[in-house]
Amino acid sequence: MNVDLTTRYLGLNLANPLVASAGPLTGDLQSLRSLEDAGIAAAVLPSLFEEQLQHMEQQVQALYEDQNNAFAESDSLFPDLADYDIDYNIGPRDYLRQIESAKQAVSIPIIGSLNGSSQGGWTQHAKAMEQAGLDALELNIYFVPTDPTVTAAEVEKRYVDLVASVSDAISIPLSVKIGAQFSSLPNFVAQLSEAGADGIVLFNRYLEPDIDLHTLQITPQLILSSRHELRLPLRWIGIIRDQLSLSLAATSGAHCGEDAVKLLLVGADAVMFTSALLKYGAEHVGAVLNDVRDWLVDNEYESVEQLKGSMSYDNYSNPGELERANYMKALVSYTANS
Repeated sequence: MNVDLTTRYLGLNLANPLVASAGPLTGDLQSLRSLEDAGIAAAVLPSLFEEQLQHMEQQVQALYEDQNNAFAESDSLFPDLADYDIDYNIGPRDYLRQIESAKQAVSIPIIGSLNGSSQGGWTQHAKAMEQAGLDALELNIYFVPTDPTVTAAEVEKRYVDLVASVSDAISIPLSVKIGAQFSSLPNFVAQLSEAGADGIVLFNRYLEPDIDLHTLQITPQLILSSRHELRLPLRWIGIIRDQLSLSLAATSGAHCGEDAVKLLLVGADAVMFTSALLKYGAEHVGAVLNDVRDWLVDNEYESVEQLKGSMSYDNYSNPGELERANYMKALVSYTANS
């Protein structure tokens, strides 16, 4: 039995639902080609970080100031900053070249990623990235509120305003990758949709700080995802799926074909992989696709489109299982088996 694995994500026609999310493998042309050969349907390039651009701009400004203070007459040897496109020349120039190289190297859709928390020059960077040939843009917003006077509504507005400004600046599809720490996710996602988001990626795995007890320094620590983490996007994709008309991608916790099938059942349009690809290599894509195809055949589904959302909140016989109903069931089941 032949099954149709195609899906639509952000208005893009994909050969299947598997997308390589932002990571080291998508930033290397050779591994990007390997991912395409293995069957990946689209790739998100590594993020262009706000802090990275700010640091480079500060370095250039400091260079001019140091030269001017030490040898005032040498200032004439440097180009006038007013005539120097600092945002391009020390900003996303290398990233734009990376986009162009990726588009030349593979035929699958290429999605860019902007990672930041303030409006700043994001609209300008987004425009330049679109012109470099991106098929879509993923806005990866990472903002940690530390001021107790800032309300939840103000935090959400910061996200919404940033999405609106970027959406107004580009014509390619825009997705927004968010964390799960919002008090009313359906309402917040609806705000992002109204601001111009064409899709939502659920959920961002923020790097939490740790403490090195030898140096007494706060240090980041990267831990790859585990399969149990897919339960969070599984729940919320299932709840949001039928309430809002935008693309939904699942990330964090998908490692195998079974994981992909579960996320498609609740309504994901695309399933993103990073940790599993880092663990097992590009060839793992083929194994996942085979498992998805076999499951569809065994359960008499003709296509991914037929599968998508068949167990979403509106379509499942007991939607309470996506809310609190499964909480007591899990506790009772664990107690009975212990």
